[in-house]
Amino acid sequence: MNVGSSSHGLASLDDVVQHITSSNNPSTLKAYLNSFAPKESRETILASTFAGGQDPLALLDPSRNTLGYLYILSARLNSPVGATPSLAVIESFCSNFDPKQARCAPDRVTLLARGIVRASESSNNAKYALSPLFSLVTRYPPHLSYLTTLHHIFLKLCVSTRHFTAALPVLSVPITQVDTTLSDLHYNDNLVYHYAGGMALAALKQWHKAEEFFEICVSAPAQAPAAIQLEAYKKLVLVQLIQYGEIAPLPKYTLPAISRMFKATPYASLLKQYPMQINSLRTLVTKEHDLFQQERNLGLINQAIDRAPVWLIKKLTATYLTLGLADIGKEVGIDSPEEVREIILSMIDSGEINASISADGTVTFADPIPQFTKEQLDKMLVEAQQTSQELLQVERYMNVSKEYLTKVGCTYLLTPLV
Repeated sequence: MNVGSSSHGLASLDDVVQHITSSNNPSTLKAYLNSFAPKESRETILASTFAGGQDPLALLDPSRNTLGYLYILSARLNSPVGATPSLAVIESFCSNFDPKQARCAPDRVTLLARGIVRASESSNNAKYALSPLFSLVTRYPPHLSYLTTLHHIFLKLCVSTRHFTAALPVLSVPITQVDTTLSDLHYNDNLVYHYAGGMALAALKQWHKAEEFFEICVSAPAQAPAAIQLEAYKKLVLVQLIQYGEIAPLPKYTLPAISRMFKATPYASLLKQYPMQINSLRTLVTKEHDLFQQERNLGLINQAIDRAPVWLIKKLTATYLTLGLADIGKEVGIDSPEEVREIILSMIDSGEINASISADGTVTFADPIPQFTKEQLDKMLVEAQQTSQELLQVERYMNVSKEYLTKVGCTYLLTPLV
């Protein structure tokens, strides 16, 4: 659409570009771009080209003219008419924009991210949005520890396109900061980010991190539970069964209603029976196969079932000092002694049990011997130091937060003296 000039009293695209290129004050430019025409007309003008068909973006520099470029690009990506900007144009902006200018218009940054996803899906090539979105989510905030609307948009795309490893650089940085002036955040953005993050980490079998992300989603404070929190709890339970063979208590501040809702689902029946012999578990799962598949939990359930013999064998180590392979097979529901041998050898190699197998197939169990390599100890020390630094930064942030100090002051004043 060509709207290069206007004779109807409205600002033209030429006027807009003139303001963008001549302005050196982002706040003043933002005010102009939000008011130069009524909203519907404004978005149409921003998404248009010059009367001669020239592209206004070709006259702008993504770094110097970030704010104006952002308005035009986001409008064009979300316009139902007109040509979609090329991937090269999108990637050039996301790789070169000035973060300080972009932070003046957080709503347009969100609009841009959604427009990039929309354009990629329309072209039946959703994965092409991964690279520009990664640049956005890593360059826009002052640090990746700040939660933004970009986080959950990027993570949802990583999961839907099954490019799970692309999310790891983002997921590796814990969220410790929330600034609503930096991003037009809503409560659900935090839930969706940690839920999608848990899915990506579970797909990569990073069980401990997946558990952490699902738990953050489940235990997020609220007046009433969100549907996504129940879905996260289902996945949290399955991840814990895979990792520990049992579930861990939820944080005390978790809404009790979530646990009550979970008890009314088939997952509670599976949890109650777990671990038991594989055939019995599979019979239980077959009854609810369609539901488990629809909720996309069948993969986790099957992995939990495959791990059931491991937990049954670990229970045997608490009762017996020696036991034959055939006897162990009867206890765990595996007919083949060789299959039992493979499972036990795998458990020995991974350090899950301390045992030996004699030539006649007798398994001798012993108490586990804790073993840590120097590399593991060094890694744990570094992680502890990093966590300590992160907690210190959070504490400093809280100590200068007006909202926090006001609430603490009110709580203190309302607390009766004993």
